[in-house]
Amino acid sequence: MEREHDMESRAPAGRLAGAARVELGELVAVFAGGFVGAIARAAVARGLPAAPGTWPWATFAVNIAGALVLGCVVTYLQERPAPSRYLRALLGAGLCGALTTFSTMMLELLGMIEAGRLALAAAYAGASVGCGLAVVLVATSALRRVWPR
Repeated sequence: MEREHDMESRAPAGRLAGAARVELGELVAVFAGGFVGAIARAAVARGLPAAPGTWPWATFAVNIAGALVLGCVVTYLQERPAPSRYLRALLGAGLCGALTTFSTMMLELLGMIEAGRLALAAAYAGASVGCGLAVVLVATSALRRVWPR
């Protein structure tokens, strides 16, 4: 019995020894960025309410804005030394992660489909993906022109 307990108490430590460790500073950065992103998304949603089955401008706007910011952040951090080791966590995972909302977009698409607005749903899905990709490409290109390698 003692031997089983001893083995069980050592097993989790052994499994965690090889796992990546997350620093407290990184968690704080994600939390802080996430707080700002969530507040911004809620403010936009409150300012641009959408009736079910209509174009959800608030979600569309925050998703495109988040893609633009993420394109800038990733391009900058890939090509320049980061001014802070927590910048990617703060802006990428935190701010953009909380600002953008794939799950809300999916629920809105489902609402459009259930309301029989198939063309609107297809346009919204296509515009969301297409515009998101376009702003990432524009952000990347613009940053590379401003700050050449």
